[in-house]
Amino acid sequence: MELRKKYKAGTGRQQIVTLGEGGLKKSTFDLLNLKAGETYTGDTGNLESAFVVLSGSCHANGNDFSYTNIGSRKDVFSGRPATVYLPIQTSYQFTAITDVELAICSAEANVKYAPVLINPEDVKEVELGSGNWKRKAHFIIDQSINSQHLFLGETLLPPGKWAFPPHRHDKDDLPREVDMEEIYHFRIQPQTGFGIQLSYTDDRTRDDAYLLRNGDTILIPDGYHPVASSPVDALYMLWFMAGEKRLFLSRPEEQYHWVAQYDHFFKSR
Repeated sequence: MELRKKYKAGTGRQQIVTLGEGGLKKSTFDLLNLKAGETYTGDTGNLESAFVVLSGSCHANGNDFSYTNIGSRKDVFSGRPATVYLPIQTSYQFTAITDVELAICSAEANVKYAPVLINPEDVKEVELGSGNWKRKAHFIIDQSINSQHLFLGETLLPPGKWAFPPHRHDKDDLPREVDMEEIYHFRIQPQTGFGIQLSYTDDRTRDDAYLLRNGDTILIPDGYHPVASSPVDALYMLWFMAGEKRLFLSRPEEQYHWVAQYDHFFKSR
């Protein structure tokens, strides 16, 4: 099963991942590109959605919310993002101040929460891992934001680094893991660079490797999914999980369990 989706930049809204695709049960993913002055009008329907500003700035408004001057970074490698969370059954308009690109991370839902503007200063920046797998992460939507299913963030991999150890979140088995499907979207600096994504299960019925190019998206219905950047290319990952239990909780692959223990010991020192 091909879990990599290719993307060619263009204007307007492009659906990258449709509901039910690739073994995913809840998640969809779209990209929205607007030129300065353009407006896009839509409705979330039965999806709760997070609109992550990848680059540029815009306004967003609807019947019960109005947010102005959202976004300030020139690209995904330039600081923390601004994000608008919109619940189900919500009509909206996004108007571009400058050329703007938004990632629309969505999950099927049936509970309606209030819209939320998450400013860059609200985003939690943390350091994950150590050694050759040390990387920076931005937690955008976690348990502090009301959402039925979404847990969302960004990871920045410097050249030659890994998102490691391999981990899974396939089933509810507290306190070791929770059942959360996931989508990764990648940008690479420079854009001609590359990265590598592995995707495999315990029984190796899936045991795949994907060459990552700028704009690629990977579906993660289950299994382990480590990522590496090339020795000279920086890699950006927009990731979001969807599940009934919204926890940042995963189980490392058994043979690499010691890596997680090492990280914990190293940081405690």
